[in-house]
Amino acid sequence: MNHSIYSADRSTHLKIVVVALVAGIAVVGFGISARSTSGDYTQTARVIKAGKPVAISSSDASMVR
Repeated sequence: MNHSIYSADRSTHLKIVVVALVAGIAVVGFGISARSTSGDYTQTARVIKAGKPVAISSSDASMVR
């Protein structure tokens, strides 16, 4: 058994790639199955109306942002 990735042979690298591929497919499969399947994808637009105009006056105070 190789304990270092640098000294690993071809079969060890292949095992790592296969395990990573299977794990990736499992994560994607879980994500697709966990998605809401209600079919209700309608979204309502919310309208934000402007309020009254505001007058801005100058001031000698410094503003810290």
